[in-house]
Amino acid sequence: MGVKAGIIGLPNSGKTTLFNLLTRQHAPTAPYPFTTIDPNRGVVEIPDERIEKLSSIISPPRVVPATVEFIDVAGLVKGASQGEGLGNQFLSEVRGVDAIVHVLRFFNDTQVAHVMGGIDPARDLETIEIELLLADREVLDRRFSRARELTHKIKDTSIEFEYTVLDRCLKALDNAVPLRKMVLSDEEKIILRSSQPITLKPVVHVANCDEGEDSCRLVTHLRQTQPLNNVTLLKVHAKLEEELVELTHPERVSFLQAYGVEESGLVLLIKEVYRALGLVTFFTFNEKELRAWEIPAGTHASTAAGKIHTDMEKGFIKAEVVNYVELAAAGSLESLRREGKVRLEGREYQVQDGDVIYFRFSPF
Repeated sequence: MGVKAGIIGLPNSGKTTLFNLLTRQHAPTAPYPFTTIDPNRGVVEIPDERIEKLSSIISPPRVVPATVEFIDVAGLVKGASQGEGLGNQFLSEVRGVDAIVHVLRFFNDTQVAHVMGGIDPARDLETIEIELLLADREVLDRRFSRARELTHKIKDTSIEFEYTVLDRCLKALDNAVPLRKMVLSDEEKIILRSSQPITLKPVVHVANCDEGEDSCRLVTHLRQTQPLNNVTLLKVHAKLEEELVELTHPERVSFLQAYGVEESGLVLLIKEVYRALGLVTFFTFNEKELRAWEIPAGTHASTAAGKIHTDMEKGFIKAEVVNYVELAAAGSLESLRREGKVRLEGREYQVQDGDVIYFRFSPF
């Protein structure tokens, strides 16, 4: 199952414009709230210059990059946790993603109404954070009540542990602390997994700016001011990049640099989602294709093999491993083999970012 990132924000924050740019789709946008009703979905390739270099070395018939699926969901409004606007639909969609991209409106446009009046990204952020905290509290409180009743009826260490974990989490939510800011053990996270808490998911915050100086100054100011001084705030010029989408890559770069933008905000965003999820990339190849795979950092070789096919994990024998840096410097896999630099690793080996792996396994 691939990585999913949900794009959230107030209506008219530019969520769908950003989605269209990321996915090269044409989902409808309009200067009024709730243009997005049914979620828009699109798969985006992870920008990675390494796969291009590997392709030139290995010359496979097909190249398959790692991907992230982006989901553009309906705008969230105050009261969404009680069903206001499209709140219930919004929250059900967001619970199913791995990471959240929170789009904050920094742009001024008299033709596009702001649902809360004027431009105030800090207020907008707090509005949505409160709704997500309330939504998580409602879900976990129901589980907590059931667990509390059971602790009075039976003695079971697993139920008592669940009760303790939920109690801790509810106290954090009551103090406006998102669950992702808590220190939770793997065992505690397993307890929470079935509830899919929204505030446990990693968040990438996007400042959707226009080309004006006021917009950029506001980003600089809020990066030093609560609550946005505590988050990574990526600056994106969604409308500007939308206008440049038909240009060639060198032309886009030239235009963006004219506005002081050194790298496309979209590229930075995709990479930041990947980083926020704690993912690394490894590569596999055979006579048919070169492919990039995304896995959590620290994944063992046998589990990485299972990402390709469950039979490869069950019948895992060894992994032939060389890192991208070594292969790119050598220019060919054959020369590394001759020099004895292709390593044989066992099932407990932790796959590193950039590893190029050939799995040996016994088929069933």
